[in-house]
Order: sequence, then structure tokens, then C-alpha cells
Amino acid sequence: MYRPLSVFIGLRYTRAKRRNHFISFISLTSMLGITLGVWALITVLSVMNGFERELRERILGVASHVTVSGVGGWLPDWRNAQSQLENARQIVGVAPYLLGQGMLTRGRSVTGSLIRGVDPALERRVSEIGANMVEGGLDSLTPGTFHIVLGAELARGLRVGLGSKVTLVAPKGQVTPAGLLPRLKRFTVTGIFKMGMYEYDNGLSLIHLDDAMRLYRSDGQVNGLRLKLADVYRAPLVRQELARALGPDFYVSDWTREHANFFRALKIEKRVMFIILFLIVAVAAFNIVSTLVMVVTDKQADIAILRTLGMSPRAVMGVFMVQGIVIGVIGTLLGALAGVLTSLNVETLVPMLEGLFGVQFFPADVYVISDFPAEMHWDDVIMVTIAALVMSTVATIYPAWRASRTQPAEALRYE
Repeated sequence: MYRPLSVFIGLRYTRAKRRNHFISFISLTSMLGITLGVWALITVLSVMNGFERELRERILGVASHVTVSGVGGWLPDWRNAQSQLENARQIVGVAPYLLGQGMLTRGRSVTGSLIRGVDPALERRVSEIGANMVEGGLDSLTPGTFHIVLGAELARGLRVGLGSKVTLVAPKGQVTPAGLLPRLKRFTVTGIFKMGMYEYDNGLSLIHLDDAMRLYRSDGQVNGLRLKLADVYRAPLVRQELARALGPDFYVSDWTREHANFFRALKIEKRVMFIILFLIVAVAAFNIVSTLVMVVTDKQADIAILRTLGMSPRAVMGVFMVQGIVIGVIGTLLGALAGVLTSLNVETLVPMLEGLFGVQFFPADVYVISDFPAEMHWDDVIMVTIAALVMSTVATIYPAWRASRTQPAEALRYE
């Protein structure tokens, strides 16, 4: 009447109230273990995807997609190269830069900083700093005025605001009859930006390109040209094309090479976290093994009667596989549902928990990014769900096989 018979009996065993409450407890524990494992795995993968996306966007908001520089570190004929690159396909912005190091002082506050000389009009085409100004603007950088734009954390450390004076100490001194003296220049703070990435907010300062040339005595040269592409993921291909077109006198790099170790470390960390958290699912699956072994022992007489009535060993095996698979399916689906809901709302849940417990889970000076991003990928959800279902199914094979090997005469000897 019921087809297939193994599925019907297996589902009936699953719904029935067992005489052995310990077996029921282990079944519930196995189901909860799979649920928690799948939940944690989907949530953590989504958070790591979000971190990778945020880091990539914030790094590329300041760093260039492609950089063209001279072999010796200087680019003498940069204006000709700039006009040539502006007409190249895939390139939407070109801006010169001069990069140097310096020490900023104000009163007793002293801090090191990376000094970037930029052309404000062109810089907006290749970076997002102009769109992330919290005070002032890039337009305040005019040649000869010695204005400076600071990162928000850098300004806070120096305790300066708009209109404050800071002294920039250049690393290369000047030789005088009195000896080697450091080069000092007083700048006026006319802008403060906040990229939301501690490395840039605490260590980057912008000055006008002409002022940087005078300060670092570059004789009209720049370190290179920063390029912005229409498609950031085509950077390696564009780099190869530009390297062939410009010749050996130019060195061309792109963001995938300059930050390769960083993003490779993120991928390795994501893979390791997947393995570690999947062990939770594996432990829960092994609990299914112990549960079914005890169920098989408890149902020896039932198995013997079914075999006597003509049920084949394969059908008996199917009865107990159904029980284990039901535990795995329910646990996996509940975990996947909880993981999807958590991933979609994690940016709201984490600030709520931080406010509730009065702690900050990710301090900006330690974890680079101060907020808690998440980006759920459905392929991750599908991969985790399939892996958990496969693990749960494999865990049922041995106990079900033992049940199929039960000999009716042996099982009913003492009944």
C-alpha cells in the first residue's frame, strides 16, 4: 500500500516516541549540531566575503588601479606619457603623483606620514578621497599656498582642525655651513578626509603637486601616473597591454600585484575557516552514526520480523538510512535558513549587540575596518548545504548496513 516501504517505515520510526529517551536526546543533539554548523559556516563565509569586498573597495578608493612609473623611480617626461594614456581604451582617468615620507609636528605631537603630491583636479578622476571629505575639500590645495589635507585619524592624533598649522619635516636635509639641517615647511590644514580604513586615515597626507616638487626637489619630475580603469578586474590585462605599448623605459604595475599577498591571505583564511567550521558539521554527522547504531540495537526484534516477512537486506538498510537522512535534512535546512537570515541582517545585528553588551567587536585600529560588512553568495550557501547533506548521508551507511546484516534467528532467540 505504501511505496517505497523502506521510506514509510523509516519515517514512521522517526516520528514515533522512542522508549529509549537517550536515543531521542542524541538525535536532537545531532540535528542541532548540524544546524549550528551550517548556520555558523554560512554566516562566517558571508562576513569574510563582505570584508574582502570592503577592503578591495577602500584600498582601490585610494590606491590606483594601474600605476605607470619610470624604471629608476622617476618619470621625467610624464606630461607626454599622460596625454598618451588619456587616449587609451579602458582608461577613464590619469593623474600624476609624487610620493614621499615626512614627519608632521604640532606642539608636542609628532607622527610620521606618507606625503602624496597630487593635482586636485585630476586626483578626483582616479581616487575617492575627494568624495570622502569630512571637512574642507581637495580644491583647497592650490600651488604655492602650502596647504595640506590630512586623514581623520592623523588629524585627531595631531589635534588639529581646519586652519591649524602643522610643520612637515622632510627626510632629506640641506647642507649649510653649519652642517646638515632638516628641511622644514609650515603647512595649513585645509581639509580632512575619512576613507573608513585606518591605514589611510592615520597615515596619508595630500599636498599640491607643485608644492611637493619644491619640497622634495624633484626638478619637475613625478614618481609616476595613477590610472583608473572602467573595469577594475581587467587591470592585469591592461597592465600587460601598456607594458608592451610603452616599452622598457616604463614600469607598469596594477593593484592585483601590489596587494597580491593581502588578498591571497584573505582567500587562504576563508578556506581555513571553512575547514574549521565544517568540522562542527562532521562531529554532528558522527553523532548520527552513534544514534543509528543504538536505534539498530533497539530495533533488533523489529528488523528480524521484517526480514521474516520477506523484506530484503537492501530494504532494511533503506529504513535506517531514511532516519539518518531526515535528521541531516532538517538540521541542514534549519541551519541554512538561519545562516541566510543572519547574513542578510548581520550589519544590523552586530551594532545592536555591541550596544547591548557595551563592547566593540572590531576596533578600527586593530581590524582596519571599523564596521561589520557582510555579503552573502548563493553559491556558498549551496556548497555548504550540499556538503552537509552529503556528510549526513554518508554517516548513515555503516549503521544501516549493520541493520541489513541482522540474522532473524539470532535476533529472535530470546524474544
